Amino acid sequence: MSSSAGLHQISATDVAALETADVYRRLESSPAGLAPDEVPRRIQRYGTNSLEVSRETPWSLRLLRQLTHFLALLLWIAALLAFIADTMRPGEGMAPLGWAIVGVILLNAGFAFWQEYRAERAVASLHSLLPSTAWVIRMGQPQQVPRDEVVPGDVLLLDEGEQVPADARLVEATGLRVDNSALTGEATPKRCTAAASRAAHPLDSPNLVFAGTSVLAGHGRAVVYATGMATEFGRIAHLATTVEPELSPLQKEIVRVTRVIALISLAMGLLVFALGLTMNLGFWISAIFGIGIIAANVPEGLLPTVTLALAMGSQRMAKRKALIKHLPSVETLGCATVICTDKTGTLTENRMRVGCLYVNDLAMESREGLLLVKDHLPSTADPRQLGPLIQAMALCHNAKRVRQTGGRIVWTGDPTEVALVEFLDDHGVLPHQLPGRMGELPFDADRKRMATLHWINGRLTAYVKGAPESVLALCSHVGQNDERAALTPDERRKILVQSRAFAQQAYRVLAVAMREIVPDDKRLDIETVEQNLTFLGLVAMMDPPHREVPEAIARCRRAGVRVIMITGDHPLTAEAIARKIGLAPSSPALLPDAFVPVVEGAQVESMSEEALRGLLTPARPGQPEPVFARMAPRHKMRVVSTLKEMGEVVAVTGDGVNDAPALKKADIGIAMGVAGTDVAKDTADMILLDDNFATIVNAIEEGRTVYANIRKFCTYVLSSNVPEIVPYLGYGLVGIPLAITVPQILAVDLGTDIVPALALGSEPPHQSVMDQPPRPRTERLMNGALLLRAYLFLGLLESLVALGAFFWFLHVQGWAWGDPLPWSAPLYKQATAVTLAAIVMSQVANVFACRSDQVSSFRLGLWTNPLLWLGIVVELTLLALIVYSPWGQAVFATQAIPFWVWPVLVLGALGLLLAEELRKLVRRRWRPVTTGDDGRLSQSERDGPRAFA
Repeated sequence: MSSSAGLHQISATDVAALETADVYRRLESSPAGLAPDEVPRRIQRYGTNSLEVSRETPWSLRLLRQLTHFLALLLWIAALLAFIADTMRPGEGMAPLGWAIVGVILLNAGFAFWQEYRAERAVASLHSLLPSTAWVIRMGQPQQVPRDEVVPGDVLLLDEGEQVPADARLVEATGLRVDNSALTGEATPKRCTAAASRAAHPLDSPNLVFAGTSVLAGHGRAVVYATGMATEFGRIAHLATTVEPELSPLQKEIVRVTRVIALISLAMGLLVFALGLTMNLGFWISAIFGIGIIAANVPEGLLPTVTLALAMGSQRMAKRKALIKHLPSVETLGCATVICTDKTGTLTENRMRVGCLYVNDLAMESREGLLLVKDHLPSTADPRQLGPLIQAMALCHNAKRVRQTGGRIVWTGDPTEVALVEFLDDHGVLPHQLPGRMGELPFDADRKRMATLHWINGRLTAYVKGAPESVLALCSHVGQNDERAALTPDERRKILVQSRAFAQQAYRVLAVAMREIVPDDKRLDIETVEQNLTFLGLVAMMDPPHREVPEAIARCRRAGVRVIMITGDHPLTAEAIARKIGLAPSSPALLPDAFVPVVEGAQVESMSEEALRGLLTPARPGQPEPVFARMAPRHKMRVVSTLKEMGEVVAVTGDGVNDAPALKKADIGIAMGVAGTDVAKDTADMILLDDNFATIVNAIEEGRTVYANIRKFCTYVLSSNVPEIVPYLGYGLVGIPLAITVPQILAVDLGTDIVPALALGSEPPHQSVMDQPPRPRTERLMNGALLLRAYLFLGLLESLVALGAFFWFLHVQGWAWGDPLPWSAPLYKQATAVTLAAIVMSQVANVFACRSDQVSSFRLGLWTNPLLWLGIVVELTLLALIVYSPWGQAVFATQAIPFWVWPVLVLGALGLLLAEELRKLVRRRWRPVTTGDDGRLSQSERDGPRAFA
């Protein structure tokens, strides 16, 4: 690796401006290439042609982070205190408590570490994108050398299908077309020449080729001027490594919540400890009760349940073609307010297709294998009747058929030429036997056309295709119904008008013509072949939008999520696609709302921060978002950074190396799984397995659902904390018998509550979840309404049921107030088992109550979430094992309770559920439903003033 890889003496713009004859001199080379002994000196001077890989964080440190975050530290302290208490007062069940807490920490850390083990490998994965070897000229002879031995001054040999190993200046180019999409995001192949260029940016220079790009057609020679990290590829890689990832909204909220809970727990634990000392309970008894309060307050099951709920959400997303790499990204999607999306491959199919033809004065649209006459829909045309045009499309191209590994036959080459032959294939009109090619006049940027020569029916025939303005200027006749007529000025004007109409609809238009070469033409060159042509027709093609995209855009609009297109493509193409998919009004005539600000990267670069913020802030609802075209990586990064500074939660899509910095900077980076580079996939938080924008919208729906479900099971888990805390407060403050032990508290938090809480985490999306605006970034996961409902309503009801059952059982068994009740007595163990059973039975009712804070549990349907019933079965099974099995009785200090107790506990649980249903009824009458988890309510049920949550 090179420490001086960025110190090359000549800039890309300087080398592009050189005349071809001066390139060798300036780069200290020659047409014969470098001498072998010169290569080691240049490697020493410039470094190897490789990318610097940043040091990875060791896996041990990553695992250590999972073991030492704030809640983990709190649990470690609780476990340590439990072990100390067990040492001082053995036999009180504190050691099992300590080991159980340690188990929670390790389980949580291991699961999170496993999910996030695939660390950032953005720069390392660049190696898979670069070729391993390269062909160079040295001492006048072609040689194949390792890529990392390519140095400035080397003369590269470039041919079709090869990848470029370093940044280089062309000195020869014949029909050379290069795919720069990995760097620029622009889908159209770049046509290259060897002439000097004074373009403002290196990527715009037609005489420069760049590392990591591929040669689509033609061949050429180029002199290397930059290697390794000094290449454009290397600069983007460096930019990606300098972006520091931030915590997701959920991670920040979990940190806040755990700190609040920790402070409350510690404060209450210290208070109970102090009260114990003042009541002369002794130091260790007071310490045990203090630890009990901490254990009761800290929802040990919350973090593993959140982690598992996120994992379940990621699995559901995977079934919908969205692969989540980083678990908190599941929830981050739910609060996304802006999606910055690429065009090619995300909004569109990343595959050019012929959409329309214009022949015989008729415009025809290709739709589902049929040719429909656009002005007379639904009449159809037979492609076989378009003989000369079909023949020209089949012959005038350089696409090739190749057999893939699985035996599948595909066409490769320039995307526009592949589109031509695939159209013929789709319509069943591709000739099985094609006449041989006698010659070719290759495409070049000046002519904007190409021609091929074929021997057909004893005559030499030329077929020409290219830009309409270029081809039509050479036409003197027009083919009409297999006849040849003079091309009149009106006919010529009509063709150009149709060509412009296609272009305004985002089509790329080719004109096709032909000419029979008379035997007298002894010289076959551009001047003699490309004249007196007969116009055959127009072929309009585009990279069409995914079929699901317009509906997905509409769903985003209803959900309050803004969609901003950022592409490297041409502004006119970007605007036309925006209108086609619904990002902008379809008709430019609908002013003023139809106006779409189309902004190019150069404009972004010159904008002040205030101007860019103004552009990114809609003046009014429904105003079209700006469309960004010809955007470089630095421009995209600036837009994303500005949106984040404005308080937006930003999701960014990308597929190329150029997208890696923005993907890393975004709140959630989304890479293309089919067409995306390894760099983009490794940098992103989420990968689209089908490269479809609609999948992002589905993922947002899942993300919102996951967040709503996390709030549901947070309410469920926190509710059971109150009946665990109240007995300790009662014992310390009033002196009542302790109704539940610390191991039994742990049995609820880490045992019986887990599976029902997960069942709440798997609640399906409600119908209205995408009809609500994104929640504010400042909204708390556990806000005041949630805590009031969990602690002061559901929690107090559970406390009444639990303590009521405890004292009721003692009374029935003949115990009177003031009678001794040793902890080792069977009656005490039975009574605490009754308390434990009452809490669990209340939680059975509570799991139905927590499915919505507004909608009746009965209206949600008892069978719409089968996992709830599985959770209840598991919960009751664990309770039975704790109460009735010898193992459970030994570990949790319980005793079997009589069966006649259970009906009373069931009645208590039903009382809790009915009380919650009454609260919901009052709430619906006095407060409109707005949270989005109520898809089954009518609009009239949403009306009314607010009331207590």
